Amino acid sequence: MPNIALELGKQASAFGVKSAYGEPQDVDGVSITPVSLTWAGYGGGSDQERDGGGGGGMSIPLGVYVRREEGLRFEPNIVSLLAVAIPLVCVTGRALTRIIRALKK
Repeated sequence: MPNIALELGKQASAFGVKSAYGEPQDVDGVSITPVSLTWAGYGGGSDQERDGGGGGGMSIPLGVYVRREEGLRFEPNIVSLLAVAIPLVCVTGRALTRIIRALKK
């Protein structure tokens, strides 16, 4: 039986920058390069009777780099921005209320 950890390592070696930045596409004379936040994790183990392994990954689209005649500009994905901003604002608000209560005492 092949070593699962080595096989996953070989596949993950190509997972770097190519997974975060997509291939540039030309749309109506404008070059667009997609950008995402990616991560992956793998695990494996064995004992005398069985071998096992698993893995997973995730990718969140952050936006695109747009190259026009005027220059290069990053345009964020609003849905991803809101998905990140809402929990951050909630946690910041709760922390501020606790700090203000502690300072009043």
